[in-house]
Amino acid sequence: MFANEIIIDGLQYCKWDREYFTFLKNSKLSAVHITLVYHENARETLSRFAQWDRFFENNADLIMPVMSADDIILAKEKGLVGIFFGAQNCSPIEDEIGLIPVMRKLGLLIMQLTYNNQSLLATGCYEKEDSGITRFGRQAIAEMNRVGMIIDMSHSSQRSTLEAIDISSRPICISHANPTFAHNALRNKSDEVIKALAKRGGLIGFSLYPFHLPNGSNCTLQDFCKMIAKSADMIGIDHLAIGSDLCKNQDISILEWMRNGRWSKEMDYGEGSASNANWPKDLTWFCDEKGMENIHEGLLQHGFNEKEVSKILGKNWLNFLDKGLKPQI
Repeated sequence: MFANEIIIDGLQYCKWDREYFTFLKNSKLSAVHITLVYHENARETLSRFAQWDRFFENNADLIMPVMSADDIILAKEKGLVGIFFGAQNCSPIEDEIGLIPVMRKLGLLIMQLTYNNQSLLATGCYEKEDSGITRFGRQAIAEMNRVGMIIDMSHSSQRSTLEAIDISSRPICISHANPTFAHNALRNKSDEVIKALAKRGGLIGFSLYPFHLPNGSNCTLQDFCKMIAKSADMIGIDHLAIGSDLCKNQDISILEWMRNGRWSKEMDYGEGSASNANWPKDLTWFCDEKGMENIHEGLLQHGFNEKEVSKILGKNWLNFLDKGLKPQI
């Protein structure tokens, strides 16, 4: 059954090359939301688009660009992996609201309002003071709603996330985070946030990044499925998905760019520490091409039925994208 399903990973930032694109295809993924940029400005973001144009040209037998939910279905039919772009920060639009429709036309389908820090739009989850959505943020949300760019609050603070859910006229996503009831990390989300997200039709993608999981790299597949089951009891199946936050084959310099960008003179270790500054150790059951298939089997063994597992592993993302990417008339 797994091979016939629409399987969507709601967030990855791996080392993009032909070897990894082959890995994605062998993993039987239908589509992946890839991080195009973290802290890059508008001009640098254009170069990332150009880089991916070359990837698509040189690997057309493995991957294809996704601009709509229909493209994911087409990728599945062709035996290719669909790639859709997101930004983990609002830096690509700089201080210009007019860049939102421009970036959307280029293929930026999802944008986080902030990455850990205070941005021009919202407060990040690492800030001590949570001032919520800014004036610019309110207008940016309205413009993202208008053009069909999905709002992502994965790295945002509690107040900012709740306000974004309320302000947005369209459902938003938390593409890669876990509930705080499973692990009380700064990046994870409270019951209040998760319930508010679901009430407005939003989606949460469960993260497999060890710093977000109970027992870290020693988190078992059973514990991961237990977290999903408790979330299903809280908000229902239709709001649950996977956003692995997989960062495979990346050098530590990439981790340092994610954590520090250009904003810090001192080394920031994020959820790590000076004594634990590198990438966390991979989960044993999510480290090879069988990762998503292992989750599929784990959820079935945990008591979910085939239809429910199908929704969690892909169809909820597909439906969410189908509705969220269409411009408002």
